[in-house]
Amino acid sequence: MGDMEELRRKLVNAFILIVFIFVSGVMGYVWLEGWSFFDALYMTVITLASVGYGETHELSANGRLFTIFLIVIGMGAFVYAISMVTALIIEGELNGYLRRKKMKAKIDKLHSHYIICGVGSVGRHVIDELYKTNRAFVAIDKDIVQLDKIHCKESILFIQGDASEDDILIQAGIKRAAGLVCALPSDKDNLFIVITAKSLNPTIRIVTRAMEDDSIPKLRKAGADSIVSANAIGGMRMASEMIRPKVVSFLDKMLRSQDASLRVEELSLGRESTLIGKTLREANINDATGLLVIATNNDQSGEYRHNPKSNYVFKNDDVLIVIGNAEQVNECRKKFNVR
Repeated sequence: MGDMEELRRKLVNAFILIVFIFVSGVMGYVWLEGWSFFDALYMTVITLASVGYGETHELSANGRLFTIFLIVIGMGAFVYAISMVTALIIEGELNGYLRRKKMKAKIDKLHSHYIICGVGSVGRHVIDELYKTNRAFVAIDKDIVQLDKIHCKESILFIQGDASEDDILIQAGIKRAAGLVCALPSDKDNLFIVITAKSLNPTIRIVTRAMEDDSIPKLRKAGADSIVSANAIGGMRMASEMIRPKVVSFLDKMLRSQDASLRVEELSLGRESTLIGKTLREANINDATGLLVIATNNDQSGEYRHNPKSNYVFKNDDVLIVIGNAEQVNECRKKFNVR
């Protein structure tokens, strides 16, 4: 973006230079030869355009010297302006094409990634969290200005377009994606995206934003797995700030601080996990990775166990709720073969 801005600035300067040369040419002929404004303008145009129609009136020696000066300076300014226009067209189009092609190649290689629809005030916070926790994702938005705001971060992949269109979601790898976030400010738009996404990938997990409480049952019926109500979350947050401010402060520092690395994460146990059949004591996850297991959940039973005891036996489809940093989570995934 910086190079393009510099190119545009040079183009504006070249245009100003050409205008200045035209004005100087007209004033020069009026002053040196005593011509009328129209005759001076005509002579300036045919001189700079190198048409070669001949002199409007007989030129004096000073007039001819001025004409030579005008031709040399004018042609230089025109060549400079044309080179800037050419560079603006070629570099702008070429860079845009190469960037889109490079992003498409990277997106085509993604699997089990996330798609963020809407890069507004909410979508950017979703992107920040995924970026900090090294999750693969693709952002979609119609507005290139919004996309430029996130493009300053390295390695962020995005597509400019309407997320409710099948082609755009397919470009984002909807059929290979693990999840999709609808973060648009309109419940109607989010509803349409949920319907479209589920038709393309019935198993994808969808989390959507809801502005109005009346929209929640419609979004759930359309296939949204989780619905986040801005009004409900805001109300709960305000109540928590009033009655448990220290807890809120702790969670904010852990989850939202730019410097903090701790996160509450979840790890899923499949049949291939080496944790299955072991007790929490035998697994010794805290010593092995530094993670703290604060709860477990089983997808089959839906049961949560808070602060599980040391004799708890891990089972297939268990989900561990843990506190730790990204390195510790990745270490646990590798060491115990969990997702």
